[in-house]
Amino acid sequence: MRYESKQLQEMAGALRSHALGALRASRSGHVGIVLGAADIVTTIFANYLRRGVDKFVLSAGHGSALLYSVLKLAGYNVGDLNGFRKMGGLPGHPEIGIDGVAATTGPLGQGVGNAVGIAMGAKIRRSGGRVYCLCSDGDLMEGVANESIAFAGRYQLDNLVLLWDDNGISIDGVAQTDVNIPRRMAAAGWTVIAAHGNNFKSLDAALERAGQCAGPVFIQCRTTIGVGSSVAGTPRAHGLALGDAELDALGAQYASRGGEKLWAAVARRRVHRDEDKPCIDAGVVPVVDIPNVDAPAIATRELSGMYLEKLAAAIPCLVGGSADLAGSTNAKTKSHRDITADDFSGNFINYGVREHAMGAIMNGLATCGLRPYGSTFLVFSDYMRPSIRLAALSGLPVVYVLTHDSVAVGEDGPTHQPVEQLPSLRLVPNLNVFRPCNMAEVVYAWRTALGDVTRPSCIILSRQKIQQIPTPDDAEIARGGYVIWPAQTKFVRMTLIATGGEVPVAVAAAKKLSGVQVVSMPNVAAFRAQSAEYRRRILAGYVVSIEAAATAPWFEFADAAIGIDSFGASGPGDEVYRAFGFDADCLVREISKFIKK
Repeated sequence: MRYESKQLQEMAGALRSHALGALRASRSGHVGIVLGAADIVTTIFANYLRRGVDKFVLSAGHGSALLYSVLKLAGYNVGDLNGFRKMGGLPGHPEIGIDGVAATTGPLGQGVGNAVGIAMGAKIRRSGGRVYCLCSDGDLMEGVANESIAFAGRYQLDNLVLLWDDNGISIDGVAQTDVNIPRRMAAAGWTVIAAHGNNFKSLDAALERAGQCAGPVFIQCRTTIGVGSSVAGTPRAHGLALGDAELDALGAQYASRGGEKLWAAVARRRVHRDEDKPCIDAGVVPVVDIPNVDAPAIATRELSGMYLEKLAAAIPCLVGGSADLAGSTNAKTKSHRDITADDFSGNFINYGVREHAMGAIMNGLATCGLRPYGSTFLVFSDYMRPSIRLAALSGLPVVYVLTHDSVAVGEDGPTHQPVEQLPSLRLVPNLNVFRPCNMAEVVYAWRTALGDVTRPSCIILSRQKIQQIPTPDDAEIARGGYVIWPAQTKFVRMTLIATGGEVPVAVAAAKKLSGVQVVSMPNVAAFRAQSAEYRRRILAGYVVSIEAAATAPWFEFADAAIGIDSFGASGPGDEVYRAFGFDADCLVREISKFIKK
């Protein structure tokens, strides 16, 4: 059924009334978007959104009261609106896991990238459907949104509609958006349509036309923030500047029994589809052959690429990608074929130099049931950190392949040499972080990452070739830390903890000392989760950590830490590595100081 303007007005009134009630109950939230954008949201849900087929993303996540209210009216099971922003109730910004919420949003710009990823995922899975995304002035000022917009234009995503709540106001006053956003959108390959955001005929005509366009569509919806309130059109309308009396009066003014009945009819329109079912169940990862490694020394990025070639051939829904560094990260193999604007049947995405968009888009792909991974250098993970954090918060099984993992990067200098990135990633809750040293650990990292459907994973890999130290056959890699080189004496005086490229260096030092064993710890969080008895048994004697990164976090396990608490230096990688003390002789001199204690 298609609703006419008068019916839509009643429905929008009911929506405003419900959302205002949620704001009143919580005594916090954002009233401006609730009043200003209700007509846009009503038109989408009443006349265009096919439940179970299409998706709606609220990139302007501060409008969560509006989203929860429309979902409630449209028949989704979102819980009690009176619990909005209260402990145990509906969160202050939308989160995946709430019925009908397609993306965790709030940090501005993220929802735009998520919507692009969801649209891309629908193309890859051939599931059909359209993605509607409502964004604000603030969203369009964020770099991640602009990166994602450019990406969507290049891939000509004709199943994506981005609606701009164009009220010209942000928290600090006049919105500092581009002088001409429509022109920028057109230049990025989008069809631009102008509409009045508080006029149902105008909105309906724009959305109808959007369904007939060849690429992504941008609808400029001119609105008034906080329309109908005493603070309409002012920055004060952004938050909750209205008193209880005005909130109550507005809620009563907009309340509509007729609108409620019309929404009840919308709630009865249900189409059930399972296109978002994960393509890999928890713990079920195809077993693939492990490639033979003949080289005595090899970069872990190469080992990852060798194993990834096998995985990509065995898992059709494993969708790779890179921020213009596929050749350097070994993230693209002979088993990969490019996804293009003309053919979405491949399994590799060229994101261009857009790390943050890559992170946000992969979050959208993951919500579609795909298993995305994206690659860049470890130091550039900072560019997409907000997207990584939201993946962890949302429990999305995205994989980040992060190479060039230490000062051994060399000649590119400290701008490209990560020091603090590795330990800081380990601080993110619900994020797997692996730093393997050999093929056994690379396989462990990939299989664990793909078998875990409740959290994202970072696989940290070296650029430089590292000596291959074999993992003992009886080693319990899954515990996160294990003895890779036992002491050559009955009693262990000291344990060296090392990861990745520092494992062979630690072993070389241990061979020069008596009573010293080496523990490889590819997954610190997994080791932390082990029993106290196992940790004591593995970390025998005086414990020294050795890692080419910031030292502070290692004091959780170690009595002393050898690492790098400064920026790196320019020069050949092996020389820089040694200059910071990472060769056997330097380590022996340092470790000997601790043995004497």
